[in-house]
Amino acid sequence: MPSSATPAILTPETLSNPWPVYRQLQEDDPVHWSEELQAWLVTRHEDVTGCFRDPRLSANRTQLFAEHQLGGLGPELVKDYLRVAEGMMLMKDGTEHTRLRRQANTGFTSQLLDGWRPTIQRIIDSLLDRVQERRRMDVATELSEPLPALVMTELFDIPAEDHERFQRWSNDTANFFGAAVGDVRSAALRANEGSAQLSRYLTAAIEARRERPGEDLLSLLLRYEEQGRMSTEELVSNAVLILTAGHVTTIDQLSNGVYELLTHPEQLEQLKRQPELCKAAVEELLRYTPAVPFMHRVVAEDLELRGRTLRKGQLVFLGIAAANRDPNVFADPGRFDITRQNNKYVSFAFGPHLCLGAGLARRELELALRTLVCRMPDLRLDEQRPPRLKCNSLLFRGFDSLPVRW
Repeated sequence: MPSSATPAILTPETLSNPWPVYRQLQEDDPVHWSEELQAWLVTRHEDVTGCFRDPRLSANRTQLFAEHQLGGLGPELVKDYLRVAEGMMLMKDGTEHTRLRRQANTGFTSQLLDGWRPTIQRIIDSLLDRVQERRRMDVATELSEPLPALVMTELFDIPAEDHERFQRWSNDTANFFGAAVGDVRSAALRANEGSAQLSRYLTAAIEARRERPGEDLLSLLLRYEEQGRMSTEELVSNAVLILTAGHVTTIDQLSNGVYELLTHPEQLEQLKRQPELCKAAVEELLRYTPAVPFMHRVVAEDLELRGRTLRKGQLVFLGIAAANRDPNVFADPGRFDITRQNNKYVSFAFGPHLCLGAGLARRELELALRTLVCRMPDLRLDEQRPPRLKCNSLLFRGFDSLPVRW
């Protein structure tokens, strides 16, 4: 299919309802060169999972992606952003990625994460206590946004009063990483400032932990730095990564999940009758409406994929959301079904870069949805205040506002 026949990817219409475009690409041009993006779009499940595993597609993409996003603007606009991002395991390949990932894995074992369930539940209850008698709230701003930030600040033993600053800095860095549509220069400057502020804050926190180590994740990572397994710069970069990635995407996923349940009343009623389906419901929500629709890679060496030649240095967007609705893998993929079995979605990526925080995200989502259903059985969308979708980027999708009543 020639690229001229493909609907524009970054229009507000496509970003708000991308599914027809994803399906068209899967059927007609599953490895598609987008002139609009100057990048490849890969949309079939088999190809997306294969690309996530293929060492010829590199995660070491910080510099190229920044240049791609900046267009003709100079990279000096984002020098602090680049400095911090280049030390992240997210941007590493092979042995370097494995080394950094191994150190962080120890803080995200199932046993440790299960130990955090009471803390997560306490935070959820405290947030809902604030709004219970009011009988209305904005899920996006009063539950989805503060919950992961408060969990992460406790995980790092950072004062809760700082979570608003972390949220702002994290949003600014994520917005640029997500290839946001709009004022690129402004997005770049905000991302650079957010990265610099996060780096400074966490550097100071690390120095404090050197004097008084605790049992928090930052102290755990610091032990590896002291053993020579991780440099101070890598420690700071990966602490920034865990803090930002650990709550930015969960914010969107929780709002997406609440919206889908409220707009599929038969599924919501089934969940009320069978709360034990909550884990399966989370899995289906992750498939059906992922907070991260695409993830990018850089071609490290030429390769062939479905008759197309991907050239070294080109950018590739792997279609997570499209793969999650591939009819070759999922029966009736456009149907939202909380009892779906054998759910092979790729919302947490695939292969070596499988999301480090997947277990934490699942627990936050499960506990939040279960608590909402139990505490607010009459939960519904607010008829007087319509939701406002956040879909200004290829890499992140959620809600700016999701008003509900009960």
